[in-house]
Amino acid sequence: LGIGAYRDEHGNPLVLKCVREAERKIAGDDKLTKEYLPVQGLQDFLTVTSQVVLGKNSSAIKEGRVAVCQSLSGTGALRIAGEFIALYNPGAVVYCSDPTWGNHHTIFQKSGLKTKKYRYLTPTMGLDIAGMLADLSAAPKGSVFVLHTVAHNPTGVDPTQAEWKKVAEVCAARSAIIVFDTAYQGYATGNLDADAWAVRHFVDDLDMELMVTQSYSKNFGLYGERIGALNVVTRDKSTADKVQSQLKGIVRPMYSNPQLHGARLVSTVLKDPRLTAMWEVELKEMSDRITSMRQALVDELTAIKCPFPSNKFSSWNHIVSQIGMFAYTGMSEKHVGHLTSKHHVYCTFNGRFSMAGVNP
Repeated sequence: LGIGAYRDEHGNPLVLKCVREAERKIAGDDKLTKEYLPVQGLQDFLTVTSQVVLGKNSSAIKEGRVAVCQSLSGTGALRIAGEFIALYNPGAVVYCSDPTWGNHHTIFQKSGLKTKKYRYLTPTMGLDIAGMLADLSAAPKGSVFVLHTVAHNPTGVDPTQAEWKKVAEVCAARSAIIVFDTAYQGYATGNLDADAWAVRHFVDDLDMELMVTQSYSKNFGLYGERIGALNVVTRDKSTADKVQSQLKGIVRPMYSNPQLHGARLVSTVLKDPRLTAMWEVELKEMSDRITSMRQALVDELTAIKCPFPSNKFSSWNHIVSQIGMFAYTGMSEKHVGHLTSKHHVYCTFNGRFSMAGVNP
């Protein structure tokens, strides 16, 4: 239950049907070559990827206010963002939730930036919105706020829409550099638009400048293809053009240009209405399976009267109230050690379960 990768009901890796069809389509096209991509990436991919997260009717896209760069999945997108921030605002401090994905602090620190934590989780595995808002409000103006777009990793605890609006108010008041990390869009609820609500609220409703990273590892199952993107939404086209130039300046000495096959797979699916519809169905199937496994796990724990993680809990229902790939169980490192040594159940030491690894 440790690895953050989807597994089917038999515990096997899954290649999506839409991806298989896209691969056959690509393999059968003798006109395609293996030439280098431009520094910023495959143009067909760049066109569709911004639409996935910002929406096909996004005014920011229509007005040319989005600089977008293909990346080595979400990790690479975050690193490009970190390098960009370090280049033009080297004194900025990056604030990450506590807890957060294990790589966040390292990525920004390797970019030459200092990182700090903001409160996020209550002892009973709920959102500490008061602590979160207080810590962000106390940050210096111009700080970097890393926000999880949906299906927070590792907790599975997301703000409500009303809470997101409060977070946006603080971001505006602190003139924050906003980085939305988007690793699970469509994979969380099974609905691409619903999962992108927070980003679109900031961009469409509040006209805020921000960065949005994307990963297609989870929602396309393209873990080994390392395909993602960094989108930078600006106030005008002139600024977007300048940012685009600077992103290319960062990529060129880092890895020169991105890989080809993953970008072709994503763009082939998203340019084909039939394959796109197939993808959306498969997304919903993956999301629904994980949701059902949450309920099944809680039902079984309740049936055997499994002790709660601590006396702060009155049930295991926090597992079903969370969303996305992971469940933050509340178990201690000692509990995890017991599961591993006595029952051969393996998860991370912080008690995080990959619900995709749970079987009926």
